[in-house]
Amino acid sequence: MPIYQDGYDIRCEWGEYGVAEIASRVECCVIVGALSFSSCVDIATARGATVYPCIPEDDPKACAAALGAELAEKRGVGRYSLSPGTLTDIPSGTKLVLPSPNGSTLTRKTKANRLFAGCLRNARAVAAAIDGSAVIVPAAERWPDRTLRPAIEDIIAAGAIISFCSGAKSPEAKFAQRAFETARESLEQTYRECASGNELVTRGHEDDVRLCTELNVSDCVPSLVDGAYRNVAA
Repeated sequence: MPIYQDGYDIRCEWGEYGVAEIASRVECCVIVGALSFSSCVDIATARGATVYPCIPEDDPKACAAALGAELAEKRGVGRYSLSPGTLTDIPSGTKLVLPSPNGSTLTRKTKANRLFAGCLRNARAVAAAIDGSAVIVPAAERWPDRTLRPAIEDIIAAGAIISFCSGAKSPEAKFAQRAFETARESLEQTYRECASGNELVTRGHEDDVRLCTELNVSDCVPSLVDGAYRNVAA
Protein backbone atom coordinates (compact mmCIF):
# COMPACT_ATOMS: atom_id res chain seq x y z
CA MET A 1 0.00 0.00 0.00
CA PRO A 2 1.27 3.53 -0.76
CA ILE A 3 0.91 4.60 2.87
CA TYR A 4 3.77 2.27 3.82
CA GLN A 5 6.07 3.53 1.04
CA ASP A 6 6.43 -0.08 -0.14
CA GLY A 7 8.75 -0.64 -3.07
CA TYR A 8 11.48 1.66 -1.74
CA ASP A 9 14.66 0.71 0.10
CA ILE A 10 14.90 3.94 2.10
CA ARG A 11 11.75 5.42 3.61
CA CYS A 12 10.98 8.29 5.95
CA GLU A 13 8.01 8.69 8.30
CA TRP A 14 7.32 10.72 11.42
CA GLY A 15 7.07 9.58 15.00
CA GLU A 16 5.13 6.68 16.42
CA TYR A 17 3.58 5.66 13.12
CA GLY A 18 7.00 5.40 11.55
CA VAL A 19 8.39 3.08 14.24
CA ALA A 20 5.22 1.07 14.87
CA GLU A 21 3.97 0.46 11.33
CA ILE A 22 6.54 1.13 8.63
CA ALA A 23 9.44 -0.20 10.71
CA SER A 24 7.76 -3.61 10.80
CA ARG A 25 8.11 -3.76 6.99
CA VAL A 26 11.84 -3.03 6.75
CA GLU A 27 15.10 -4.44 8.15
CA CYS A 28 16.33 -1.32 9.95
CA CYS A 29 14.89 1.69 11.73
CA VAL A 30 16.72 4.89 12.67
CA ILE A 31 15.25 7.18 15.33
CA VAL A 32 16.22 10.82 14.91
CA GLY A 33 15.79 13.21 17.83
CA ALA A 34 18.36 15.75 16.74
CA LEU A 35 18.49 18.29 19.57
CA SER A 36 18.47 15.88 22.48
CA PHE A 37 17.82 12.13 22.41
CA SER A 38 19.86 10.91 19.45
CA SER A 39 22.72 13.33 20.04
CA CYS A 40 22.86 12.31 23.71
CA VAL A 41 22.93 8.65 22.74
CA ASP A 42 25.66 9.26 20.16
CA ILE A 43 27.90 11.23 22.51
CA ALA A 44 27.49 8.83 25.43
CA THR A 45 27.91 5.57 23.52
CA ALA A 46 30.84 6.97 21.52
CA ARG A 47 32.64 7.28 24.86
CA GLY A 48 31.82 3.70 25.79
CA ALA A 49 28.70 4.24 27.89
CA THR A 50 25.61 2.06 27.70
CA VAL A 51 22.33 3.97 27.40
CA TYR A 52 19.05 2.55 28.68
CA PRO A 53 16.05 4.38 27.18
CA CYS A 54 13.35 4.89 29.79
CA ILE A 55 9.85 6.37 29.58
CA PRO A 56 8.44 8.49 32.44
CA GLU A 57 5.88 5.82 33.32
CA ASP A 58 8.73 3.44 34.19
CA ASP A 59 9.87 5.52 37.19
CA PRO A 60 13.35 6.47 35.91
CA LYS A 61 14.86 6.70 39.41
CA ALA A 62 13.77 3.16 40.18
CA CYS A 63 15.13 1.96 36.83
CA ALA A 64 18.50 3.58 37.52
CA ALA A 65 18.64 2.08 41.00
CA ALA A 66 17.79 -1.39 39.72
CA LEU A 67 20.50 -1.21 37.05
CA GLY A 68 23.10 0.46 39.24
CA ALA A 69 23.08 3.23 36.65
CA GLU A 70 23.39 6.99 36.48
CA LEU A 71 20.20 8.89 35.73
CA ALA A 72 19.99 11.63 33.12
CA GLU A 73 17.83 14.42 34.51
CA LYS A 74 16.04 17.30 32.80
CA ARG A 75 18.25 19.96 31.23
CA GLY A 76 19.92 22.05 33.91
CA VAL A 77 19.50 19.41 36.63
CA GLY A 78 22.02 16.85 37.86
CA ARG A 79 25.42 15.65 36.71
CA TYR A 80 24.04 14.13 33.50
CA SER A 81 20.94 15.31 31.71
CA LEU A 82 19.11 15.46 28.40
CA SER A 83 21.60 18.20 27.55
CA PRO A 84 24.17 16.58 25.21
CA GLY A 85 26.88 18.84 26.60
CA THR A 86 26.71 17.10 29.99
CA LEU A 87 27.77 13.81 28.42
CA THR A 88 30.96 14.82 26.64
CA ASP A 89 33.11 13.54 29.52
CA ILE A 90 31.03 10.54 30.61
CA PRO A 91 33.41 7.69 31.54
CA SER A 92 33.57 4.50 29.50
CA GLY A 93 31.57 1.70 31.09
CA THR A 94 28.96 4.03 32.58
CA LYS A 95 25.37 2.81 32.57
CA LEU A 96 23.02 5.71 31.86
CA VAL A 97 19.23 5.72 32.10
CA LEU A 98 17.88 8.24 29.61
CA PRO A 99 14.21 9.16 30.22
CA SER A 100 13.29 10.90 26.97
CA PRO A 101 9.55 11.36 26.36
CA ASN A 102 10.06 11.15 22.59
CA GLY A 103 13.14 9.11 21.73
CA SER A 104 12.73 6.55 24.50
CA THR A 105 9.03 6.15 23.74
CA LEU A 106 9.76 5.54 20.06
CA THR A 107 12.48 3.06 21.00
CA ARG A 108 9.94 1.05 22.96
CA LYS A 109 7.40 1.06 20.14
CA THR A 110 9.61 0.11 17.23
CA LYS A 111 9.05 -3.19 15.47
CA ALA A 112 12.21 -3.23 13.37
CA ASN A 113 14.80 -6.00 13.56
CA ARG A 114 17.62 -3.47 13.98
CA LEU A 115 17.29 -0.09 15.62
CA PHE A 116 19.77 2.78 15.53
CA ALA A 117 19.87 6.29 16.99
CA GLY A 118 20.94 8.80 14.36
CA CYS A 119 21.68 12.52 14.25
CA LEU A 120 23.82 14.99 12.32
CA ARG A 121 26.89 13.98 14.31
CA ASN A 122 26.87 10.37 13.12
CA ALA A 123 24.83 10.63 9.93
CA ARG A 124 27.37 9.02 7.59
CA ALA A 125 28.29 6.27 10.08
CA VAL A 126 24.69 5.26 10.70
CA ALA A 127 23.88 5.26 6.98
CA ALA A 128 26.85 2.96 6.35
CA ALA A 129 25.57 0.55 9.02
CA ILE A 130 22.15 0.16 7.38
CA ASP A 131 21.89 -3.28 5.82
CA GLY A 132 18.90 -3.69 3.56
CA SER A 133 15.73 -1.61 3.67
CA ALA A 134 15.25 1.06 6.33
CA VAL A 135 12.92 3.73 7.62
CA ILE A 136 14.41 6.94 8.98
CA VAL A 137 12.09 8.35 11.65
CA PRO A 138 12.19 12.03 12.65
CA ALA A 139 10.97 11.87 16.25
CA ALA A 140 9.35 15.35 16.23
CA GLU A 141 8.08 17.22 19.29
CA ARG A 142 4.74 17.37 21.07
CA TRP A 143 2.14 20.09 21.42
CA PRO A 144 0.69 20.61 24.92
CA ASP A 145 -2.18 18.26 24.02
CA ARG A 146 0.43 15.56 23.18
CA THR A 147 -0.26 15.60 19.44
CA LEU A 148 2.75 15.45 17.16
CA ARG A 149 4.51 18.70 16.27
CA PRO A 150 6.75 18.22 13.21
CA ALA A 151 10.20 19.63 13.93
CA ILE A 152 12.47 20.83 11.13
CA GLU A 153 15.61 19.96 13.08
CA ASP A 154 14.62 16.29 12.98
CA ILE A 155 13.65 16.21 9.29
CA ILE A 156 16.96 17.90 8.41
CA ALA A 157 18.97 15.36 10.43
CA ALA A 158 16.93 12.51 8.95
CA GLY A 159 17.71 13.91 5.52
CA ALA A 160 21.41 13.97 6.35
CA ILE A 161 21.36 10.24 7.08
CA ILE A 162 19.30 9.58 3.96
CA SER A 163 21.75 11.53 1.82
CA PHE A 164 24.45 8.98 2.64
CA CYS A 165 22.20 5.96 2.03
CA SER A 166 22.18 3.92 -1.15
CA GLY A 167 19.15 2.27 -2.70
CA ALA A 168 15.82 3.52 -4.01
CA LYS A 169 14.43 6.37 -1.90
CA SER A 170 10.75 7.14 -1.41
CA PRO A 171 9.42 10.63 -2.20
CA GLU A 172 9.24 11.24 1.56
CA ALA A 173 12.91 10.27 1.93
CA LYS A 174 13.90 12.47 -1.00
CA PHE A 175 12.02 15.39 0.56
CA ALA A 176 13.95 14.97 3.81
CA GLN A 177 17.23 14.79 1.88
CA ARG A 178 16.40 18.02 0.06
CA ALA A 179 15.66 19.69 3.40
CA PHE A 180 19.14 18.71 4.59
CA GLU A 181 20.82 19.82 1.37
CA THR A 182 19.09 23.19 1.60
CA ALA A 183 20.29 23.73 5.18
CA ARG A 184 23.70 22.06 4.92
CA GLU A 185 25.76 25.23 4.60
CA SER A 186 24.00 26.89 7.54
CA LEU A 187 23.15 24.06 9.93
CA GLU A 188 23.99 25.83 13.17
CA GLN A 189 22.20 29.02 12.16
CA THR A 190 19.13 27.09 11.01
CA TYR A 191 19.00 25.11 14.24
CA ARG A 192 19.53 28.20 16.39
CA GLU A 193 16.70 30.04 14.65
CA CYS A 194 14.11 27.25 14.40
CA ALA A 195 11.49 27.04 17.15
CA SER A 196 13.11 24.25 19.15
CA GLY A 197 16.62 25.62 18.84
CA ASN A 198 15.55 29.15 19.66
CA GLU A 199 13.94 27.84 22.85
CA LEU A 200 17.23 26.20 23.86
CA VAL A 201 19.27 29.32 23.09
CA THR A 202 16.84 31.45 25.08
CA ARG A 203 17.23 29.11 28.05
CA GLY A 204 21.03 29.30 27.88
CA HIS A 205 21.72 25.99 26.10
CA GLU A 206 23.28 27.30 22.90
CA ASP A 207 26.27 24.97 23.36
CA ASP A 208 23.88 22.07 22.92
CA VAL A 209 22.80 23.48 19.58
CA ARG A 210 26.43 23.74 18.50
CA LEU A 211 27.17 20.15 19.51
CA CYS A 212 24.07 18.84 17.75
CA THR A 213 24.88 20.57 14.47
CA GLU A 214 28.39 19.14 14.06
CA LEU A 215 28.04 17.05 10.92
CA ASN A 216 29.78 13.66 10.67
CA VAL A 217 32.13 14.24 13.59
CA SER A 218 31.29 10.83 15.06
CA ASP A 219 31.89 7.30 13.78
CA CYS A 220 29.61 5.92 16.48
CA VAL A 221 26.72 3.63 15.53
CA PRO A 222 24.39 3.35 18.55
CA SER A 223 22.27 0.23 18.20
CA LEU A 224 19.68 -1.17 20.58
CA VAL A 225 21.02 -4.45 21.97
CA ASP A 226 19.30 -6.23 24.88
CA GLY A 227 17.29 -3.13 25.77
CA ALA A 228 20.15 -0.64 25.68
CA TYR A 229 22.00 1.43 23.11
CA ARG A 230 25.60 0.44 22.55
CA ASN A 231 28.16 1.51 19.99
CA VAL A 232 28.28 -1.42 17.60
CA ALA A 233 31.03 0.26 15.58
CA ALA A 234 33.46 0.02 18.49
